[in-house]
Amino acid sequence: MSASDQNSSRFDRPRLVIKKVLAKPQREGDGAVVRRSIGRSELKYLDPFLMLDEFAVSPPAGFPDHPHRGFETVTYMLQGAFTHQDFAGHHGTIGTGDVQWMTAGRGIIHSEMPAGEGTQRGLQLWINLASKDKMIEPRYQELLSEDIARVEREGVEVRIIAGEAMGVQSPVYTRTPTMYLDFTLKPGGGTQLHQPIPESWNSFVYIIEGEGVFGSFNSSPIGANHVLVLGPGDGLSVWNKSTKSLRFVLIGGQPIGEPVVQYGPFVMNTQAEIEQTIEDYHYSKNGFEMAKYWRSQ
Repeated sequence: MSASDQNSSRFDRPRLVIKKVLAKPQREGDGAVVRRSIGRSELKYLDPFLMLDEFAVSPPAGFPDHPHRGFETVTYMLQGAFTHQDFAGHHGTIGTGDVQWMTAGRGIIHSEMPAGEGTQRGLQLWINLASKDKMIEPRYQELLSEDIARVEREGVEVRIIAGEAMGVQSPVYTRTPTMYLDFTLKPGGGTQLHQPIPESWNSFVYIIEGEGVFGSFNSSPIGANHVLVLGPGDGLSVWNKSTKSLRFVLIGGQPIGEPVVQYGPFVMNTQAEIEQTIEDYHYSKNGFEMAKYWRSQ
């Protein structure tokens, strides 16, 4: 491979970084600290993505009983473990490298609390649902770390949580078509990655550790805790020119293109639907029936 090949994107229309936001720590839940990248004033919404938090939680802090309606939450543990309970009797623990893909649909009330001593770290992504899917029955897809496909090639490792990379497809069903890829690029020797992204999708990167060059070879390196919104194109090129590993998630999804009205953990299409949701929650009806009696243990 010539130097010019190494330094250029493999795509006709490479996706470039059009916005960069540093995710600053803020308090959420009960004493928990999160770095919010999507869902803050600088980046309110990136259709279909409503929120991305990197959380760092030590007991007794956590996210006690709270409701959701109208979207999906995807929790990916980077370090430690979290215990989850909901009002339908579903409970379990997700450990390091595990994923819980929860479709809240018409309503869930649950708690998410650290399962061990020390700091438990992970990412939680909120994905919107189309109006036709907002009131479906809740469901879960849970993946243990060892069940997530992992491919390594030429200094690049990828864990395929949703979508496809390096010819391998995740088994996760995404009601809103979504890709969720966890990449690590080894240091030295200009390790590079060229990942196709469907042209009609919105996409972004969140850098977990290290620093990398995204989009074009001559752009400046960008470091950890930044979210990078990618412009239009058919794929993303990334280079690691540093002496340390670069780890980031690449997330993309098909835009829904509908109005979004959000009131905290409720995401609907109209203000009237939000008012109905608040009433349903308050009076334990239309999906929240079990709220009247349930408290997490």
